[in-house]
Amino acid sequence: MLASHHLLQQLSLPPRPPPFQFSSSYSLPLLSLRTLSCFRPLARPSTAGAGAGGDYNRLIQKLCAQGHLAQAVQLLPHERNPSPRTYEALILACGRHNAPSHAAAVHRHLIVHGLDQDPFLSTKLIDMYSLLDRLDNARYVFDRTREKTIFVWNALLKALALADQAEEAIALFREMVRLGVPMDSYTYSCALKACIASSSHPSAAPHRVKQIHAHVCRHGFPSQVYVVTTLVDCYAKLSSVTYSERVFNGMIERNVVSWSAMIACYAKGERPFDALELFKEMVVREPEIVPNAVTMVNTLQACAGLAALGQGKVFHAYILRNELDSVLSVVNALIAMYSKCGSFEMARRIFDRLSDRRDVVTWNSIISAYGIHGFGEKAIQVFHDMISAGVSPSPITFVSVLGACSHAGLIDEGKRFFESMSRVHGISPRSEHYACMVDLLGRAGQLNEAVKIIEGMRIEPGPTVWGSLLGACRIHCNVELAERACVRLFELEPINAGNYVLLADIYAEAKMWEEVTRVKKLLEAKELRKMPGCSWIEVKKKMYSFVSVDEMNPHIEQLHALLVQLVTEMKNNGYVPNIKIVLYDLEPAEKEKILLGHSEKLAVAFGLINSGNGEVIRITKNLRLCEDCHSVTKFISKFSKREILVRDVNRFHHFKDGVCSCSDYW
Repeated sequence: MLASHHLLQQLSLPPRPPPFQFSSSYSLPLLSLRTLSCFRPLARPSTAGAGAGGDYNRLIQKLCAQGHLAQAVQLLPHERNPSPRTYEALILACGRHNAPSHAAAVHRHLIVHGLDQDPFLSTKLIDMYSLLDRLDNARYVFDRTREKTIFVWNALLKALALADQAEEAIALFREMVRLGVPMDSYTYSCALKACIASSSHPSAAPHRVKQIHAHVCRHGFPSQVYVVTTLVDCYAKLSSVTYSERVFNGMIERNVVSWSAMIACYAKGERPFDALELFKEMVVREPEIVPNAVTMVNTLQACAGLAALGQGKVFHAYILRNELDSVLSVVNALIAMYSKCGSFEMARRIFDRLSDRRDVVTWNSIISAYGIHGFGEKAIQVFHDMISAGVSPSPITFVSVLGACSHAGLIDEGKRFFESMSRVHGISPRSEHYACMVDLLGRAGQLNEAVKIIEGMRIEPGPTVWGSLLGACRIHCNVELAERACVRLFELEPINAGNYVLLADIYAEAKMWEEVTRVKKLLEAKELRKMPGCSWIEVKKKMYSFVSVDEMNPHIEQLHALLVQLVTEMKNNGYVPNIKIVLYDLEPAEKEKILLGHSEKLAVAFGLINSGNGEVIRITKNLRLCEDCHSVTKFISKFSKREILVRDVNRFHHFKDGVCSCSDYW
């Protein structure tokens, strides 16, 4: 609790599937059913040396506890009346030690002694077969149990979910509803997780979750913290932040899991500021709740989203004091946080300290870090280091390395990586990999090659693929391909205003003003609004946000005065405002005024005024950095002799001495 308050003091935060079929026709692959029918109770052997009364129960239980499963199973025939506790110990040990042959022996003895239909032991057997990845055996046990308690139902529900049989798990839940089986919090949580895990009907997930939510409310479970926390998490994974908020705000009781789930919802739902605010609220309102590893992973992700390096360092100190750096997921989150906050050196230092503790997520984090900072060749080298270390790449690995090739313009290298995915590593390209290739080729001006990639896709191109093509068309002002991409994007994402705005930008670049007007009218007719440009800057561990053309900002007059002074000096040194990116029919002077109000310029000016000489100015932008702001920031870095880091939606820009690390390729 004291550690939490110490941390707080350092933070200043601004179609329906068929019903489940119950069948008694399941075979038991590990056992011979004909053999089982021949079993009779075993004759009791000599008990000499077996202890008082020949009771082997305690000895078998002790052997199981000590990990001597084989010896325990060998003693089982010598006990005429094995107790349920003995069988429980044996069943748990079989699952724990992944011992299918011993599991078969134990199950045979259960049948011989007539205990295989006992609800308690049936539950344990189903759990065991789930661990052994023998789902048919688990179903067999379920079907033979005559008295199906809620624990038996839950055991099979859990087994189905763990075996990636989400649709069958949902069907089982529906059967429980039909039969009127009294459910508990574990039932609802398993069913909700199955809704999210289902890949065959992803579009049905929101409706299914809402149905179960309604069932939870009708049957008096809205106060169960375990169920409600799962609901918060499910709505978050469905990007339904509003529903998550409603459920969370209505909770009577909250624990660290509940708070962490909502913090994660904000952090992953592009509301990182709200995530940090919620963390502060947790520490203030419920000081007895101690942040755990999951909490810290989510708060670090929020810091990364805002490029809040100062606050990230505060959390890092808390992690070290509470020894949470022993948790690999926390360390991986630290690497991602430092890299996304522009402190690449610190990210690399943490990575180097891990040595043999690195997993594929660790490697992915550092590859991605090199990529977003523009070090494509270093990212490729780290990829090869990972392979040499014996770590197999994941699909996300290739997203990171292909992205690194794209930012650095490494066309041939990117093509080789893409071809090696299935040929060498057995990974089928997904939509995001195709999008990376379209982006790689499109940025380099190879738009026809990018189109060939799309036409050759083995899966249906999604919005990320067409969006990458549209972005490349904007860079190279290709109207024909932009219109082709937008035909599909307007079908796939009818309410995404950004696609309309990009098309209007391309028309404006081509001086097709009638088409610009047509797109604007289309936006108005659909009541869509362009996402406003927003930038964040951290000064003295406090976050400040700026919106483009924000006349209500209390600092606006001071910031405008500084920017006018800087622009005047820049014009004397060759700067020409890029007014063509302003898509309004205005006089040049009015367009220049609009350019001056871009959020990143306001954030840079605020940083110059409020940070100390020599301090690095770190800014995060929610959109792509515009060409004019890019030019202005280069000039300012030279005149002010300040290093400026800007992370836009695509990558990092390191401005120093009038030069950007992207080499004007972004």
